[in-house]
Amino acid sequence: QAQLVESGGGLVQAGGSLRLSCAASGRTFSSYVMGWFRQAPGKEREFAAAISLSGIRQRYADSVKGRFIISRDNAKKVVYLQMNDLKPEDTAVYYCAATDKSIADSDYEYDYWGQGTQVTVSS
Repeated sequence: QAQLVESGGGLVQAGGSLRLSCAASGRTFSSYVMGWFRQAPGKEREFAAAISLSGIRQRYADSVKGRFIISRDNAKKVVYLQMNDLKPEDTAVYYCAATDKSIADSDYEYDYWGQGTQVTVSS
């Protein structure tokens, strides 16, 4: 079982950058595909990015492609989400998630979730 803790959220102006981190503990981190999801007020949770076990493959939602970068450090048991050129519509609670299945963009594929970190982008 994996325990996930996100950090790095905050308030940033449009056009700015933030880097989210998700620290994992429990079972071997490198055996999990990792994902980032987000949920804006009044909206359903949506996929943002995912990364394969080794980090070689990434998948992005169209809304963040070219602006966000997901990466992982298996030795440190951390997955990152570098968010650049942030827009007000990126405002949401961002969740880290883990699955022992293949890389996926559906939240029901993920078994473990962090508590979330708030990202607010002002215009």
